[in-house]
Amino acid sequence: MVVAGAVAGGLALHKSGTSTTPPVAVAPKTPEIDRAARASGVDAVLTARAEAVKLNKPDQFLAAVDPADKTLRTRQRTLFDNLRRFGFAGLKYERLQEQYDQALTDKYGPSTFVVAVAMTYQIRGIDPVPARTMLGYTFVQRAGKKWTLVSDSDLDKRLPRGSHQEAWDVGEVLVKRAPRVLVVVEPGQGKLATSLLTKAGSAVKAVSKSWPGGWTGSGVVIALDDKVVRGADYTLPKNAEDALAMATWVYRSLPGEVSGVGERTDSYVVINPRNRSKVDARTLAHEFTHVATAPYGTFAPRWLVEGAATWVEFLPMDGARDLAIGTYRQTVRTKYLAKAKALPADTTFFQDSLKSYPLSWLAVDLLIERYGGTELITLYQEMAALGQTQAERDRIMLEHLGLTEKGLFQALQKVSSA
Repeated sequence: MVVAGAVAGGLALHKSGTSTTPPVAVAPKTPEIDRAARASGVDAVLTARAEAVKLNKPDQFLAAVDPADKTLRTRQRTLFDNLRRFGFAGLKYERLQEQYDQALTDKYGPSTFVVAVAMTYQIRGIDPVPARTMLGYTFVQRAGKKWTLVSDSDLDKRLPRGSHQEAWDVGEVLVKRAPRVLVVVEPGQGKLATSLLTKAGSAVKAVSKSWPGGWTGSGVVIALDDKVVRGADYTLPKNAEDALAMATWVYRSLPGEVSGVGERTDSYVVINPRNRSKVDARTLAHEFTHVATAPYGTFAPRWLVEGAATWVEFLPMDGARDLAIGTYRQTVRTKYLAKAKALPADTTFFQDSLKSYPLSWLAVDLLIERYGGTELITLYQEMAALGQTQAERDRIMLEHLGLTEKGLFQALQKVSSA
């Protein structure tokens, strides 16, 4: 069961039969809903739809979709085609708990069944383990007791952030592959897809080589015209203007199943449509470092998260001009460190990103130089898993490095003044 309010704006799940609204009159000899039969009927529809994708049977996928709603059927047919393009090694739809809504019952009739649905999938050659995302479906029972899908969007506003915003949900797409890389673009954007495949290939290779301990994962790059995909919201003014791309979390468990926020397994990178031409191999290497570290947890300080990704981004890689790291290091020390009073704080990191990123890179650069890559990754893993408070972060850093975040900042100042 998904816990109500586990995610901001998340789904509130209600047990059926808890409403105080007077029941709608039903036909004779059916004094109450046969919930077991209803659940069985809807489960059969969900199973048939997953099987249809696997076996390439569009008619089976659409069989339960309302034949009178042409818009819904068109959207569902596009969804089927998209799902086929992604190439799933596994796909399953699982009925979760009923969502009671009197307005929807009034709209569709007394047999209305609104239900949250978990989609478990694994893209072949991409996802290391099965991932889970959420949908909301509205069914009604039609002639012959057939359960019919009449809406796939009634619950969208109550689902966790990013739900029903997957790349296959937003419209027709073109999917291109290369080893350990999958790129999603608009139809007719083959040239863009080819360019991104080349850049992503270089970035995957760079992260695999440079991240301490190596990385064997894959990179998904989504470059669509839609401004809201998988929780990446490029309608927000600052994101629209400044962001090049975002690593958006992929989950192995939904909020409330194992933890309040769900367990991360991976990330897919969503490119800002406005800044698509600015994305290069280094940008993707930065984002793929977030992909590599996604399974560690959610509690690492932002300076460590972004500093590590920027450190990998700046290293030599195929298809990218080598950077003058020594010169840049000195620039950061004189231009940003000299005016700073502490490492960038989580709460203000993105408000002053022009100095937050360089300072974070400088901190990780010093950690790598003094303690090595193995110690960095061990520190990162423990901070991400346990660094929920400043006291915990200081404890972990003292254990691994013999200094706190404050001590690390002082070490940066000491090196700069030497």
